[in-house]
Order: sequence, then structure tokens, then C-alpha cells
Amino acid sequence: MTSKGSSSHGRNLFVSVDGPSGAGKTTIVRHLAQILVAQGEHVHVTAEPSSGPIGKLASELTETVTGHSLACLYAADRYHHIETEIIPHLKTGHIVITDRYIASGLVVQRFDGVDPVFLWQLNEDAERPDLVVILEADPDVVADRLRERGRHTRFQFAPDSSHKEVEYYRQATETLDAAGFCVLQVDCSRQPPEQSAAFIRDRLMLLVPNEVVDS
Repeated sequence: MTSKGSSSHGRNLFVSVDGPSGAGKTTIVRHLAQILVAQGEHVHVTAEPSSGPIGKLASELTETVTGHSLACLYAADRYHHIETEIIPHLKTGHIVITDRYIASGLVVQRFDGVDPVFLWQLNEDAERPDLVVILEADPDVVADRLRERGRHTRFQFAPDSSHKEVEYYRQATETLDAAGFCVLQVDCSRQPPEQSAAFIRDRLMLLVPNEVVDS
């Protein structure tokens, strides 16, 4: 989804938003995009698995393919997503926001027992976002949300899945931080999504050079 504001800032910034299922990623991404468009930015919102051919295949096979095979399929979709959608929109001056990216690639297949070192090796060459947002939430809160809305994938049916996922994201955050990624952790369990989105927007704008902000 691409949206254009009234001005033409051409920020070409790349933001990823990850976090446990039920944390409110999609809602926060939507609010973030709305805030940025309202201030005149050109924004492109995307998600993973992508809507491309590999992403569609990965989505279809999530319930039947496991472990290393599925991890490789998700990684293939990520690199294809970068080449065919993310980079082209960055080159045209958009702020690109993706709902799930590398951090999710370091987390989801761990439910199948895949070694996190292998997952990092699959993902370490992916395009680095300017800002990696990791949503944090109380595992009991997100578990309640999943029960209310219905679970979407087999990973969410695993025993204590929310508690494990929160811990896996904590470890993924440490990995990305140690690798030099610009990571922003947002506790979204104690504030409305609009407030979380505004907080992310403020941090993102700090990455814009002064001469661009002043133009």
C-alpha cells in the first residue's frame, strides 16, 4: 500500500516493525503510516510474508512445511521482497514500513527447533532498516488477545507460545543490537497504539538530516 502526502520530502527511510503475535503490529503500522502521510511524507506499507509469488507459497505451506525448509522459504521471500518492492520504493523517495522483517525471521522457526545461529546466517545479508522497531508486550496480555481473535498459525498453538515468543524476540533484539542495527524497543502493553506510533515517528525523524528536515 502506497500513500502520498501533500509535499515531496523524499526521505527514503526503511522501517521494520516486529514483535510477538497479538502485540498490535498491524494496527501500529497503520497509525504510523497515517501520521507520516499527514505530515506530507510518501509512505509505502508492506508486510511479510510478502504478496509476491514466494511469499504466497510460504503462507500456503506454513501449516505443512517445517523447520529448515520453511526457514529457507521465508528467507527467500525476504530477499525477493527486498529486490522487487522495498528497494524500488526506497529509490523513489518513500518511507517504507514493513510489518515483520528480519527479527521475525530470527524468531518464528525457533518454534520448529531451528538453531538461531542458522537463522541469523540466513538473514544477516538482508537490507538493513534505518530503524528496527521491536514491540514488547506482556505475554499474558497477548495470549488473551490471541484467544479472543483466534489463532492464525500452528506456531500460536504451541504450549506457552506467547511466553516463548516474547523471550525469542528479546533474544533477537540482543542479536540485532550486537550486530549494529538501530533498534527501538517499544512497550506497547501500557499505551494505546496511536501513542506507540507517535513515539516511533518521533524517533524516526531523528534519523533525518537537519538540512532535509528544514527544507
